[in-house]
Amino acid sequence: MIRHEIRGHTAFITMDNPPANTWTPEGLRALESLVGTLNADRSIYAAVLTGAGGKFFSAGADLNRFQEDKVLARHFIACFGSAFEALMNSRFVTIAAINGYALGGGLECTLACDIRIAEEHAQLGLPEPAVGLLPAGSGTQNLPWLVGEGWAKRIILTNERIPADTALRIGLVQEVVAKGKGLEAATAIADRVGSLSPRAIEYCKGLIHNARNGIPRRAGLALERERFMDLFDHSDQVEGVNAFLQKRKPEWKND
Repeated sequence: MIRHEIRGHTAFITMDNPPANTWTPEGLRALESLVGTLNADRSIYAAVLTGAGGKFFSAGADLNRFQEDKVLARHFIACFGSAFEALMNSRFVTIAAINGYALGGGLECTLACDIRIAEEHAQLGLPEPAVGLLPAGSGTQNLPWLVGEGWAKRIILTNERIPADTALRIGLVQEVVAKGKGLEAATAIADRVGSLSPRAIEYCKGLIHNARNGIPRRAGLALERERFMDLFDHSDQVEGVNAFLQKRKPEWKND
């Protein structure tokens, strides 16, 4: 279900559950475990997520796994929450290369990422109400944060499937590329992340999430200054400044 490989400072994570790369509890637990492993590996600066094949990023939950069983349903949705919250709160930068349909839990997976790149044929939606359910993998919370309440309601409450160009226009994705070019574009972004101070990026990501997590602005501003000073406790701050003054590329240690 979940495959991954490491290239340089980037982890490449692939959802691989034919035919539609649907999520199962086992796959979600594997994703959560993998995020934990990557978090502990200070050499990882970014992760790119994509789906196997060229048609689906992920079509969401495998509904055959719970149907009318409330106990299994509770377990399934708990796995969704744990996995996607782990992805949201990961130390490293996460980039979704949306290479096809991203529906339900598939779209929610991308919403848990920091950056979303869609191929031009991609379709995005949260169709859970059409089968008597609701998007409980953080979809009702993350989608309005990204696109505003109006578009979130239109997507969730009317089951409108959004094409890539509309997703770009409303801010759901940050870039649209040709079919088959999503992974390449996401890798280029991961490479840019790899040129920056990993600890500075880690702190920046946490600070950006402050408003989403309900941190008051005044407290967020104070924490921003504290995090700035915290960087002076690590060698990469000295390395970064010296590399700039010496007109060379920095060599990050991420200690």
